[in-house]
Amino acid sequence: MAADWQDRRFKWFARSGDRAPTAVRVAALGCALSVALWTGPSALGAPQLVQLAEGELIAPEAATGSQAQQLVRAESFMVAAANPYAVQAGYDILQQGGSAVDAAIAVQLVLNLVEPQSSGIGGGGFLLYFEAASGAVLSYDGRETAPNRATPALFLDDDGAPLAFFDAVVGGRSVGAPGLVALLETAYQQHGQLPWADLFAPAIELAETGFVVSPRLARLIELDQDRLRRYPATRAYFFGDNGEPLQAGDRLRNPELADTLRVIAQQGSAGFYRGAIALDIVNTVQTVPDNPGLLSLGDLASYQAKRREPVCIPYRVYHVCGMGPPSSGGLTVGQILGILDSFDLAALGAESPLAWHLIGEASRLAFADRGVYMADSDFAEVPVAGLLNQDYLRDRAQLINPLGPALRAVAPGQPPGAENFAPGET
Repeated sequence: MAADWQDRRFKWFARSGDRAPTAVRVAALGCALSVALWTGPSALGAPQLVQLAEGELIAPEAATGSQAQQLVRAESFMVAAANPYAVQAGYDILQQGGSAVDAAIAVQLVLNLVEPQSSGIGGGGFLLYFEAASGAVLSYDGRETAPNRATPALFLDDDGAPLAFFDAVVGGRSVGAPGLVALLETAYQQHGQLPWADLFAPAIELAETGFVVSPRLARLIELDQDRLRRYPATRAYFFGDNGEPLQAGDRLRNPELADTLRVIAQQGSAGFYRGAIALDIVNTVQTVPDNPGLLSLGDLASYQAKRREPVCIPYRVYHVCGMGPPSSGGLTVGQILGILDSFDLAALGAESPLAWHLIGEASRLAFADRGVYMADSDFAEVPVAGLLNQDYLRDRAQLINPLGPALRAVAPGQPPGAENFAPGET
């Protein structure tokens, strides 16, 4: 499939042909992708790519003149991701009879190649899955975990002061045990249908034959070139033979990634968390000359993805669910919606500055709570029920003046179950 790049800020959709939906399964992985599958009785047609640019969904056949905002609908299934190569991979897996999780795995592996700045097997993620047959929402935690040897001083300098952001991030110091491979395997064991190795085929082929560098990736390489030039491996990969950053339209191959994915396809997650790949990861992290890290073989071998309880909240006619702790996303969005439930946003309309004011104030209140109460529930108590308590959120909503002005100071509240916390103003 040709990569027809038209804008640096878009998502891509592939949707099936005309048939009535009978059931739906949805999987979401982090912020990178979502895959929806409707089961139906007939064969699928070719995918239709639809560009989302500047918040507007545009069908290719209607991409000229005035382009009204529209919903994207599909009769059978839909794949949405940040890159057309990834969309094609997910679509092909669904066309072969794969599940939503099968497609999500294929999409993620291709994103690892074509969107390396955003997601990949060197990091982690969350997965939220709606099981249509039972109506259950399931969530899986595959976030990175800190090395066992990490201490509170890990990101402090010799004088005990916090390191500057990039001084902490670039190099090996900030590397934790990556969770994505374990996450994908865990979800696959519960919801996969096609052979595991088949899900790796699109990414392996693209890594070997090459892909067209997108404008987004090219721009990010250009903006971050000083740090990317810092190490031989990144300098060799992200820059051409002339020493200049890769440009949009260049073809980039990654046969080493293809080899790594082939091992995982054949051996499962054990091929990543143990053996030669694990040893190479640890050696690389620990021997970075200017900023080594603490990751060990034991950290990798002991990593496990976990099933978590999702966070759900009623919002008007909807039941909104998200990832719970250690993610703050589900709780923060739930709080924002719970606070906004006290206001008639529909009457104001989507273009109303007053509606934007309400959303902004609700977000400030939620983020004030986020900074005090939300953490990794394996290590800290998180008052989940209290943070989403409807009476508590109505009380928080009373702090907002719907006609303005904005709140001068926003302090965290004290939700039920958090009596032992002593939050300060933020």
